[in-house]
Amino acid sequence: MAKIMVVDDAAFLRAMLKDILIKAGHEVVFEAENGLEAVEKYKAVRPDLVTMDITMPVMEGVEAVKEIRKLDPGASIVMCSAMGQKNLIIEAIQSGAKDFIVKPFQSNRVLEAINKAIG
Repeated sequence: MAKIMVVDDAAFLRAMLKDILIKAGHEVVFEAENGLEAVEKYKAVRPDLVTMDITMPVMEGVEAVKEIRKLDPGASIVMCSAMGQKNLIIEAIQSGAKDFIVKPFQSNRVLEAINKAIG
């Protein structure tokens, strides 16, 4: 079981991810709706893993990955993206994200990425 922070500006997508994670026995310790909030809360919560949306207001996901990795070089982050964001996914992986999942979420792929990242 991992302590996970879910970051997405869409509440329904956070709820969907949270549902998948909780059913698999993980604990969602915090939800954030933008990258800045995620970075701030990461300092306090120190989750085992972060699921990070790429496109968000205030601070984009790739920027948030860079900031979290400055705070904790060993941070486990899995990116969440819509189709057609290939360049951003590549940049996120180069910035330290461990894996990515594509929306709409498929439970088995989400859990595979999570288990690989915290493995």
